Amino acid sequence: MLASGVVSMTAGSRGKVRSLVSLTRRLSAGQRGCPDTTHRPPPETSARLPDSEPAPAEERGRRARKDPSGCSVFLFPGQGSQFVGMARGLLKYPNVKDMFTVAQKILGYDLLSLCLEGPEEELMKTVHCQPAVFVTSLAAVERLNRENPKAIETCVAAAGFSVGEFAALVFSGAMNFAEALYAVKVRAEAMQRASELVPSGMLSVIGRRQAQYKYACLQAKEHCKSLGIEEPVCSVANYLFPDGRVIAGHQQALDFLRRNSRRLEFTRTKPVPVSGAFHTELMASATEPLREVLRQVEVRRPEINVYSNVDGKRYMNESHVRRHLVKQLVAPVKWEQTLHEIYERTQGERFPHTYEVGPGKQLGATLQKCNMKAFKTYTDVQVTAYED
Repeated sequence: MLASGVVSMTAGSRGKVRSLVSLTRRLSAGQRGCPDTTHRPPPETSARLPDSEPAPAEERGRRARKDPSGCSVFLFPGQGSQFVGMARGLLKYPNVKDMFTVAQKILGYDLLSLCLEGPEEELMKTVHCQPAVFVTSLAAVERLNRENPKAIETCVAAAGFSVGEFAALVFSGAMNFAEALYAVKVRAEAMQRASELVPSGMLSVIGRRQAQYKYACLQAKEHCKSLGIEEPVCSVANYLFPDGRVIAGHQQALDFLRRNSRRLEFTRTKPVPVSGAFHTELMASATEPLREVLRQVEVRRPEINVYSNVDGKRYMNESHVRRHLVKQLVAPVKWEQTLHEIYERTQGERFPHTYEVGPGKQLGATLQKCNMKAFKTYTDVQVTAYED
């Protein structure tokens, strides 16, 4: 059952930690979106999701086509982007200290101190780094709001990598900050427990054009069976960019892939510093705790387009959000497909401004490999002081 303290904390935080993590209420008043120079729709239609149900013909005739270059897209990073010192450059911005105060009450430990001072081995743990990345990412939105409020007002779409999807949903108005953080806490703890059941991990792989990732995984599983492992797991866990994948599963399978990388047409293999095989069947035991907590938190339809890791498509309603957040634990992150969905456009059409909101620049690197034209208007929002 959702802790009563978190419920009361949530009620209080709705007013206290309001600005950006709850800022999308402005949508209903038509204050966010791309500028429309000829016709502003009436208030009851101003919150229509871009590219949702088509407007009536007479309404379309009255509207000018919106210029994508006047819009923004937010990308929220996931686990692996954390580092000691993150959030140091954010504390002077409104609400950030309050956000970390709320986090300390929900999590039961000093998250801000862990972000600023470490120790690194504690910050790297799944149970700690997922809440740390979530809160720091939304704190970075506060910085962007102070330094470039237009980027907030014109944001039409968001996506998050793995746990970053929770930050995207909070920003979109679909979830409350405190409740979403509690769900992230439950998620991280459940994933940590699942990771401890069998030796497992994740392997970053870059392959040649002719590399066959599914066939490589099949061979690795056959190798595991020869070692006596029943029902071995080895599958693509992240689709990052063309010829870039993360494969996850039993540790013996990953060891096989590294030893046979040349024969499998892999040009580079590198272990990912995480505790388990995320986004595979080995996370099955983590799904029920997350499903249960999501039943207890309020979820609303996102007020901007938010794209799911599961299939790269935008969320349609509350039940869709709940189902896919659970499915995401055992399904691959289709990040490359998500970027194609967000940035697909006709020849000659301009691209929106893209902001990576949170620690690191990994999502910018994947965007550069997937779509160089979209990357030209990419900016990362610093989470440390600029002089650092």
